[in-house]
Amino acid sequence: MATIIKDGYVLSSDSEEISQADVLIENDRISAVGVGLEHPEDADVVPASGKIVLPGLINAHTHGPNNLTKGCGDNWTLEDQLNHSPALSSGRTPDDRYVSAAIGAVEMLKSGCTAAYDLFMTLPAPTNEGIEAVVRAYTDVGLRAVLAPAVADIVFYETVPELMDLLPDDLRKQVESMEPAATDALLQMMEQHIRDWDGTANGRIRAAVAPTIPGQATDELLEGCGRLVREYGVGLHTHLAETKMQVIQGLNRWGMTPTAKLADLGLLSQGFVGAHGVWLTPEDIDLLAGSGSSIAHNPASNLKLGSGIAPVREMIDADLNVGLGSDGSTSSDNQNLFGAMHFAGMVGNVRFPHDTSKWIGSRDVWDMVTRGSAQTLGMAEDIGAIAPGRKADVILLDANSVYLRPLNDPLNALVYAETGASVESVFVNGRLVMKDRKVLTVDEDALNLQAQEAAERLRKENAHLWKFAEVMSPYVSAACKSAAAIPYPIDRYAAGS
Repeated sequence: MATIIKDGYVLSSDSEEISQADVLIENDRISAVGVGLEHPEDADVVPASGKIVLPGLINAHTHGPNNLTKGCGDNWTLEDQLNHSPALSSGRTPDDRYVSAAIGAVEMLKSGCTAAYDLFMTLPAPTNEGIEAVVRAYTDVGLRAVLAPAVADIVFYETVPELMDLLPDDLRKQVESMEPAATDALLQMMEQHIRDWDGTANGRIRAAVAPTIPGQATDELLEGCGRLVREYGVGLHTHLAETKMQVIQGLNRWGMTPTAKLADLGLLSQGFVGAHGVWLTPEDIDLLAGSGSSIAHNPASNLKLGSGIAPVREMIDADLNVGLGSDGSTSSDNQNLFGAMHFAGMVGNVRFPHDTSKWIGSRDVWDMVTRGSAQTLGMAEDIGAIAPGRKADVILLDANSVYLRPLNDPLNALVYAETGASVESVFVNGRLVMKDRKVLTVDEDALNLQAQEAAERLRKENAHLWKFAEVMSPYVSAACKSAAAIPYPIDRYAAGS
């Protein structure tokens, strides 16, 4: 099976120039890039005159279940969102899990993303039926994905410093009665997930493990995840130093930062991905860089949740690999990596007034969303560039789009001006999955209708959980404000003195 994309404006594999060329795809890989390429007589010909041909964008961190709760939160911190997690996520059927993952995958395709690392969460714990539904959603839509069921065996409320001391007796007893998922069962479930799904869908689906936040995991769970990584050669992805509350809890619990604890347990490696990394210390960054680990930068959710500004300049200078993520749609509102690029290219500038040599520019951001994110997914040699031998994950943009004309500097335009609206066609693994902005693999209208019905039903069914979250909110807020005021060697807020 062969396809030739003819006469498009192709961004070079080193992202330095854009020039007219053909791209020959044979089976699932790019076999040649050049002018006037010969091709098999039976090859599908895709005219690309007036189109910009790019590697598919790569989402280093997202949460499929959050697509059903898009727009539910406003003026929430991460801890506010976690307080509402039972209300947001409880009571879902496998069909609900399928449609939530599917609409997110469609949204990613339509904004030019062809691969994602999805930490999908389920309360009280993932089930085999729920996992199968998420795998089937990505398989049906046609996206490439690393899928990791996010797990915890410590109740969230127990991780918030001093929260239990603030609660009145009735609420404290209610929280203390909450039982976490059993550690052994979680480890067995993750192992079964790896055995069942790693390498399926012609290799498009990969499996990984995800202790959701180190502070919500016992040492037994963290060590068990490390065993699975070593035994099966899969990746490990966790939320790392996302908020100040998390690092303060780490000091209280372990006497060290969460990063140092993970290093102490032997979990940092080339397959390790820490999401966010907002509150990493210089020593944490050195530990991560020295182990070959990666950070998934999520600037949109870091801003919306008020978590802080991640030290991306310091990460890059330390040769720590950085990918780019959208995060889940509850906390960042969409799955659009062009929007994530826009934030990534600007948010850190205020950290270095008038010292533009330390700013994160368009070249840095494009590297994050292609090469850097490919490395976070464990696919550095396969995706992230238009080059012979790479997987044929390719997107075509309208070069005459209002966002791209005049095209003075392609990477500046893609990072700062493009919105994703110019994406017209998408190939994943050599297969055309979107043409003229129409997704070819699933019925998008039917999915959207199903998603709306599910969201409305779940909101009604979980009304009692929403009420409980609102009762808990002032106590969670007070505890987090107290933790945020504790002195720490670094400051990632923009509050000033």
